[in-house]
Amino acid sequence: MNHLTKETKLTILYILVAFTFSVLMRMIWVYQFADYEAFKYAGQFMINTNDGYYWAEGARDLLSGVTQENDGSPITTAASQLTAFFTLILPFPFETIILYMPVFLSSLVVVPIILIAKDLKNLDMGLIAALLASIAWSYYNRTMIGYYDTDMLNIVLPMFLLWSIIWAIDTKKDIFLLIVALDILVYRWWYPQSYALEFSFFGLILFYTMIWDRKNPYNYKLLAIMLFAMISVDGFIRFPLVLVAFYMFRQDKFQKYIYHILVVSIVLFLATGGFNPIWNRLKLYVFTDVISASKDGLNLHFYSVMQTVREAGHIPFETFANRISGHTVTFILSVLGYMYLVYRHKIMLLALPLVGLGFLASVGGLRFTIYAVPILALGVAFLITELTGYITDKKSVKLFAYIVLTLAVLYPNIKHIESYKVPTVFNADEVKILDILKSKVDREDYVVSWWDYGYPIRYHSDVKTLIDGGKHGGSVNFPVSFMLTQSSDEAAKMARLDVEFTERAFKIYENNIELNESQKVKVFTNIEEMTEEYGLSDTNDFLLSLQTDIELPQKTRDVYFYLPYRMINIYPTVVKFSNLDLMTGEMKAAPFYFVSRNFKESKERIDLGSGIALNKLEQTLTIGKKKVPIRRVVQTYYDKNNQLQKHVQLADFSASLSVIYMSAYRSFLVVDESTYNSLYVQLMILEEYDKSLFEKVVSNPHAKVYKLKI
Repeated sequence: MNHLTKETKLTILYILVAFTFSVLMRMIWVYQFADYEAFKYAGQFMINTNDGYYWAEGARDLLSGVTQENDGSPITTAASQLTAFFTLILPFPFETIILYMPVFLSSLVVVPIILIAKDLKNLDMGLIAALLASIAWSYYNRTMIGYYDTDMLNIVLPMFLLWSIIWAIDTKKDIFLLIVALDILVYRWWYPQSYALEFSFFGLILFYTMIWDRKNPYNYKLLAIMLFAMISVDGFIRFPLVLVAFYMFRQDKFQKYIYHILVVSIVLFLATGGFNPIWNRLKLYVFTDVISASKDGLNLHFYSVMQTVREAGHIPFETFANRISGHTVTFILSVLGYMYLVYRHKIMLLALPLVGLGFLASVGGLRFTIYAVPILALGVAFLITELTGYITDKKSVKLFAYIVLTLAVLYPNIKHIESYKVPTVFNADEVKILDILKSKVDREDYVVSWWDYGYPIRYHSDVKTLIDGGKHGGSVNFPVSFMLTQSSDEAAKMARLDVEFTERAFKIYENNIELNESQKVKVFTNIEEMTEEYGLSDTNDFLLSLQTDIELPQKTRDVYFYLPYRMINIYPTVVKFSNLDLMTGEMKAAPFYFVSRNFKESKERIDLGSGIALNKLEQTLTIGKKKVPIRRVVQTYYDKNNQLQKHVQLADFSASLSVIYMSAYRSFLVVDESTYNSLYVQLMILEEYDKSLFEKVVSNPHAKVYKLKI
């Protein structure tokens, strides 16, 4: 390294320090749960994000070379492909690789942060910002060990893009034209939704050029090559276009055609879709309705899934500030620091798309906060270095001030990491159930469960699911919600119908691919198709017909129900998707459902919390100021053979509420009669089922699997 300059050596040192710090902080979770076997399977920690099993499924299938038609395996996605590549070249098991990939890939964010600071001649600012950004609340939450998702590079890549743009504009070197374009190509390969952010960078460069550097031809080269990299066509087409543009820009004979090339790039950009992807993303995350109506067929109304996704909801200011900077005070200082940074270095205006997208979290949900993290970290770091430099010139005093102030902004984030003890998606006993199930099913069989569990089920049992983390719109959620929350008889019929109609829809879609637009057959939702199939025009009439002995489609594959105990926590959410009139969109009254785990028992009563108490002597419930009779009291427990046992005591048959005490879980459940008779309660909690409809396949207290027999 003797040939390297002192500045370059310091840059490398700072990158290594920040990267190591980021990795070590993410290892705290491993230390905390080192002896907790419930989070491990086959000797390895499991991942802690549901979506991770989607990418893991794709990587697994790429490595095995085995996939099947319509299984939804993401073998063409970047995350799966990169994971498979790492598995091939690294001497570690697959489960180890997917566990640790977020740790090392996300920590790369320190590199562009420090390189940007190098361009601004303030490496100390870069180190402080890199330390903070790498562990800030929201960035850590979505890139911690086991959080195997695209977020592990979703900030790294745009930060590299920002760095390359800044260096391109500041240095005017031709090589950065290519680097910027390649950054865009890689970013789009990794995250296809990057389109809006890429376009925002383009817009800022255009603004920067028009205001401050209008006569510089280099900027127009940069704008043109960015558009060639951004057009909405396959990357294998965009890459050659970028190379051709780069070659032409380096040749003197083509310099007079720079503006012509820019016009060509604009035409191609508009001709291939232009602003459509941007508008579609805004509609998905910002303009969301509770009830959405289908535009064809019966004009049915469905409950919108975006209303139940926490990451897409509105968040309080304090939460917003904490997630970006770790503390409200730090956040305010970061914003002021960034404004001062822009004042001193106007090139940092180019970071506004990341700040703006981060601030979109105030209306679009907490998932966006991570985008503002590195830029505002640069803001507070700039403030620290500037104020310290203003106060003293002594290196020792300045170093002490840097350390104290850096620790001050890091401290709340480190405390958050210590307290952020996220569990794995499934525990070991739940995975055992799915592994046993894998040996009993065919890859064409379906497992019915709520969409939260779709990806893990597909990964561990290698089956198909009706809904999952990517397929959970209101129209597909309705039938599954109906199955889980209605009577077993109706649920069984709906399960057979929905599976067979789903397979039928695949075939219709495949046949339509070969037809031109005038010939294409409209494919409605499964519920619409079912209603029409049975000669009805009102979906409510079709749903009522499930209570009768209707003729079902011919069975083409087996169907299983996976019912985890953990679903008890989200049952009210599951209900919402089928608890509405599909014809009008009117929501029905919510069923009574109450879970209590923190109860207090005395001689005469059990206080369940939230103003609800059970009178043991009278066998009545007190709800607020009302005394309500109980229909039945049920106690369940598991014997020494892990078999469910129950004791049912009828109290008042005219009453509507029942109390279930699940002693194995030390939990009370208070439900109305419709919920008591739902498939989930009957099969999972009580193991009461019609043996002509269902067969119990495998179970333990954590989860149960039943096979549909019709």
